[in-house]
Amino acid sequence: MTTSFRSKQGLIVIPAELFGVSGSTILRMALDKGATYTTASVEMLAAIGYQPDLVKNRIQIITGSGLISAPRVIIQQVDALSQTRLSFPVLAYTLPKSAGVDGLLGLDFLRHRTVTFDFRTGRIIFI
Repeated sequence: MTTSFRSKQGLIVIPAELFGVSGSTILRMALDKGATYTTASVEMLAAIGYQPDLVKNRIQIITGSGLISAPRVIIQQVDALSQTRLSFPVLAYTLPKSAGVDGLLGLDFLRHRTVTFDFRTGRIIFI
């Protein structure tokens, strides 16, 4: 499977569809090979029926602002990069507006795949 990206742009931004108990939404996600976990904004998760504030399972993560505790929400389905993950854990964390994205697609989404980033051609190749 191959998908393209803008290789001259700062972030690799891809659409990701998240499915919840009251529908689905498409988020602008930054593909972040430095992020251990996938994150999505609290507002977007609430829009599809999740209540991150009520989630007891929390994960400590290091952000630019320091160490925080983020709710770990199990999402029914996440579709991105022509890949589907069912019952996928996502951390509820809202990035600053200046980031220009609704969340991060982290290493946990890429695990168990061979992934090649070809910046010359602007392609991501999954095997």
